Amino acid sequence: MFGSGIHEAEVTLLLLVAMIALLAAAAQRLRVPYPIVLLLGGLTLSFFPWIPKVSIDPSFIFLIVLPPLLFASTINIGWAELRENAAHILMLGLGLVAFTVIAVAAAMHFIVPGFNWRVGAVLGAVLSTTDTIAVGAVARRVGLPHRILQVIEGESLTNDAMGLLALQFTSVLVVSGAIPTIFAGIGQFIWLIVAGIFSGLVVAVPIAHFERRLRSVALQLLVSIVTPYFAYLLGEGLHGSGVLATVACGLYFGHVQSKTFSSQTRLESKAVWDTIEFSLNGLVFILIGLQLPSILHGMGDSNWTQKLLHAAMVCALLIALRFMWVFAGARAVQALRNRLFHREGEYIPNRVLTVVSWSGMRGVLTLAAALSLPSDIANGAPFPERQAIIFFSYSVILVTLLGQGLSLPALIRRLKVAEPEDVRQVALAARSAVVRAGLERLQQIRDHDKDIEANRTAYELMERFYRDRLRMLEPEQKEEKEQAKRERQQNMQQIAYSLRQAEREELMRLRAAGRIRDITLREVERELDLLDVHWNSA
Repeated sequence: MFGSGIHEAEVTLLLLVAMIALLAAAAQRLRVPYPIVLLLGGLTLSFFPWIPKVSIDPSFIFLIVLPPLLFASTINIGWAELRENAAHILMLGLGLVAFTVIAVAAAMHFIVPGFNWRVGAVLGAVLSTTDTIAVGAVARRVGLPHRILQVIEGESLTNDAMGLLALQFTSVLVVSGAIPTIFAGIGQFIWLIVAGIFSGLVVAVPIAHFERRLRSVALQLLVSIVTPYFAYLLGEGLHGSGVLATVACGLYFGHVQSKTFSSQTRLESKAVWDTIEFSLNGLVFILIGLQLPSILHGMGDSNWTQKLLHAAMVCALLIALRFMWVFAGARAVQALRNRLFHREGEYIPNRVLTVVSWSGMRGVLTLAAALSLPSDIANGAPFPERQAIIFFSYSVILVTLLGQGLSLPALIRRLKVAEPEDVRQVALAARSAVVRAGLERLQQIRDHDKDIEANRTAYELMERFYRDRLRMLEPEQKEEKEQAKRERQQNMQQIAYSLRQAEREELMRLRAAGRIRDITLREVERELDLLDVHWNSA
């Protein structure tokens, strides 16, 4: 019925989806971040001759995969965290990119003979930006404290404009041999940022107002899914940064979604975006693994010992450069703050800087950037060292994702980098304040109720429910230790779970006996599911 090409594409897609599901299940059982298991699975599958050869198209990554993943990552980043960590994010997102390009351009001639400074600068630009997809997918699953995660994700979201500009400039150096002027470079860089942010807000503001008037949950979710594509395409169409456009759009939506979305839409939106993020991440990481045969084929068969040695030296250089910049930059930012605000602030502990330095993972965007390099230069000659750049990029991806990604949890535990106690206390205080506000509103309603006797039972039940919630957050005995409090909450959660299981069993018995229809079962089951969410987050 269909052509053989379509049939092969269908089989390949089904095989990839099946492998993503199986490998993700194995990752959950092994308690290893699923991107790493998927990457290893793709590497293993690439050695089997019967596995279809799948190539990464840079346009597919930039236009299809990147916008929704950027949007999903930024929608949960708060403005307050960005402002608080702005100096560190810019120091990493902009300064580290420039430092990496310059250092790699200067060092590559000594690592690989034949790599002049122009080609080395191209390699530095390709490798300079940490990957939003890789950082978000791995770092959130290895127990990083929230503030460190915000800095690392903020870095990976903001360094694209600088990395894109560096790649454009360095590519021009090689392709045409011309050296762009400093003023042209600064102007283009400013336009990338301004046009990107402007595009994101131009898309976000009217769509947010439009969504407030929608009553259909399905329609709201559909609009939110296509929104990042509009922002990205408008940013690219204005020759700005499509990534910054998507980031600005996601930040705005994250700030206003409490007013834009209904409670049901927020619940279902999380499920939808979690599914999209997991599916695209899974596809991306397994595709990286499957690229190994084509990468090796492009390098030929000669002197693999030397090639692997060169790749190892490039990886070591990048890791060392990040350590140097993170430690020196953090000290410089703190000293500047102290000088400007005339107060001595606490310096960031070395163990935290070590974790940040070890979190510079690269992913599919690095490989897509390398693959997007032109095949020829202006005079018709092949782009110098193009296959070597792709090979080194792939090597850095494997080393940072597998080496750093697998060792990061152990490093966090060894250095005892955990969420500060004051962060937990702030969250606990916020929950207590919210419950107290509910109790105060209940008292106001009761005071103004002219028929209080008829509604007395309802008021008593609601007050008991809210006071029980408050007791979970604030133990009656102030001297109660944190461990005892956690044990009491765990016991209450286990009891509540057991009771809900009894409710579910009765619900299934009623359906089996024909006393309720499936639609009734779904309604009651949703109420129990919402209670599960409430107790699990308590």
